Amino acid sequence: MSGHSKWNNIKRKKEKTDGARAKVFTKIGREISVAVRAGGPDPVSNSKLADLISKAKRMNVPNDNIQRIIKKAEGGDKTEYEAMTYEGYGPGGVAVMVETLTDNRNRTAADLRHYFDKNGGNLGTMGCVGFMFTQKGVIVISLEDKDPDEAMMDALDAGAEDFDAGEDAAEITTDPENYSAVCKALEDKGYEFISADLAMVPMTTTTLTDPDQLKQMGKLLEALEDNDDVQNVWHSLENEEDLPE
Repeated sequence: MSGHSKWNNIKRKKEKTDGARAKVFTKIGREISVAVRAGGPDPVSNSKLADLISKAKRMNVPNDNIQRIIKKAEGGDKTEYEAMTYEGYGPGGVAVMVETLTDNRNRTAADLRHYFDKNGGNLGTMGCVGFMFTQKGVIVISLEDKDPDEAMMDALDAGAEDFDAGEDAAEITTDPENYSAVCKALEDKGYEFISADLAMVPMTTTTLTDPDQLKQMGKLLEALEDNDDVQNVWHSLENEEDLPE
């Protein structure tokens, strides 16, 4: 997932990732594998795994694939993935955070540095933009055939911090500790999820108006998201909808 989680941008990203399903399977597979190794193969006792299984199902990963990944990780797959977060600036000073799971940090760092340099940005040191972001649970639900006021009450009653309704979807923000509980409560009430994840949300945003910078930013995000080592890209671009397709 990319962006600072305005619901229409998330929907656009979801439509894009649906067109690259194999890559989506690879990324979620790595997360599941790491979670199994850290907390075991039982989602009842491994809440991180439970959240990832729910996420995989929302991303249309078949259950057979999910179980195969869990069994492979449980059976001693020797590939060791390391979680690394990279920070930098895109064109026009847009803050960018890149979460990765990699089996070769030198390769990943070189790839990311190349993407930033090529597209008008620069890869910075750890902490250079992280202070501009705060972690939140971000859940986007469909409002088709749903009453927005009722949905807002259901979300707030479940422990959500904020509710922002759009034309046909709503973005729900939670404290990270309440994220799983809010997801479960909304699922139990039959809401359709467009996306749900823990996100790094920027406290301030940057608007790009220069067409060349927008083009460069779009190419940077595309290159990052196409890299198998990259799990999530978070940024402070306000007007993501203006990026060229």
